Amino acid sequence: METFGTLNPILQALLATLFTWGVTALGALPVFFARTINQKLMDGMLGMAAGVMIAASYWSLLAPAIELSGGSWQPATVGFLAGGLFLYILDKILPHLHPGLPMKDAEGIQTGWHRSVLLVLAITLHNIPEGLAVGVAFGAVAAQIDGASLGAAIALALGIGIQNFPEGTAVAMPLRREGLGRFKCFWYGQLSGAVEPVAGVLGAWAVLAMRPILPYALAFAAGAMIFVCVEELIPEAQRKNNTDFATLGAIFGFALMMLLDVALG
Repeated sequence: METFGTLNPILQALLATLFTWGVTALGALPVFFARTINQKLMDGMLGMAAGVMIAASYWSLLAPAIELSGGSWQPATVGFLAGGLFLYILDKILPHLHPGLPMKDAEGIQTGWHRSVLLVLAITLHNIPEGLAVGVAFGAVAAQIDGASLGAAIALALGIGIQNFPEGTAVAMPLRREGLGRFKCFWYGQLSGAVEPVAGVLGAWAVLAMRPILPYALAFAAGAMIFVCVEELIPEAQRKNNTDFATLGAIFGFALMMLLDVALG
């Protein structure tokens, strides 16, 4: 960790989000060995992903934003609402299709794009706020903000990485069931995580360039992630009636992210 801590903060954010992208690729690897994955297991993993993101939104983003504002509610509230609104607008504009749904249920602007592209874009929506959150966390450490620590930023990257695994699977497996080749399914599955390094670098750069926006940036990332959880991950995990297992997955994911943040932060 000491060597990592001496690196340029933008490079730190890049390396951390390359890791989270890599875990997305790992999640797509099962397509080389099977056409399907147990639905109950998948729902549990999606629930866990939601739990991780909810915990990260508070422990790693909102709580530091409030602390940086001297306990004031305004920056955290404004940033949080702005993040949710940003994802809401993006959700309405960006063409995408959630796994397991027919083409007629595609959301966003109507296009003639292939189902595979729309599936990738659905998970890409998740990954924009995740990459941004990691970048902002490393930027806060470099800006020497009280309460920000390298351990906490690394914990956030680990948590985001862990919950990226089922997202890679959620893209790759439906395409495999539809008969696409293994490599093409893997390619589409990992591609959904490619946006994270871009968002991570932008988040770190923005904080370093405009230090006063940090509380807003932290809360913005939290609002965007909560939108993804409530709009996408939780309904998706509950869709196949494995509600109890998905809920337990969310509880486990929340506890895991809380443990990482407290232990490393």
